[in-house]
Amino acid sequence: MSAPLRNPVGAGLPEPTIRTATLADLDALVALEHAAFAIDRAERRAIRHAIGSPTMDVLAALIDPPDGDPTPVLVGAAVLERRRSSRIARLASIAVAPNRGGLGLGGKLLDAAETRARAHGCDRLRLEVRADNGAGIRLYERRGYTRFAVRPDYYEDGMEAWRYERAL
Repeated sequence: MSAPLRNPVGAGLPEPTIRTATLADLDALVALEHAAFAIDRAERRAIRHAIGSPTMDVLAALIDPPDGDPTPVLVGAAVLERRRSSRIARLASIAVAPNRGGLGLGGKLLDAAETRARAHGCDRLRLEVRADNGAGIRLYERRGYTRFAVRPDYYEDGMEAWRYERAL
C-alpha cells in the first residue's frame, strides 16, 4: 500500500509522476478538490467510491518535495469513468493544485486519462467543461476535442457546461 500523501503544496518544478490513486491518497485528494474548486466539489465519500470502483480510474499526479521529505506531494488528479457496455469513456474531472497552474500538468493528466481509456478498450473520450473555464477549453480544443453540446444550468452556480468529445 502507498504511503499517504501530503496536502497539495510544494515549491519547485519537479516533473510529476502519474499513478493510480489508492485509499491512502484520500486525504490529499480531498484537500486538492477543495484547493482547486470553489464550488461543485466532489465529496470525500464520492472520491472514496471512485478509488474503489471497477469502472472508474482516479489518477494522481505526484512530485517529490524539494525539502528531502520522502512523502510525495499531490499536485493534480483526474477521474475517468467508463460503462461496461460502452466504448466511450468520460473524463469526470481534472484538478490541478493552484500553485501548479499553467505548467502543463492538466495536459499530462489528460494524456494519462486518454491512455487509460484506450487501455480499457474505449475509442472515444467525452467531458464537460465550464463555459467560463478558458484554460480548460483551450486545452481541450488544442488537443482535438470538438464541442458537440451545451448543457444549460449544469453547475451548482447555474453556469452552463460545454460538452466535448474526441476519438482516441
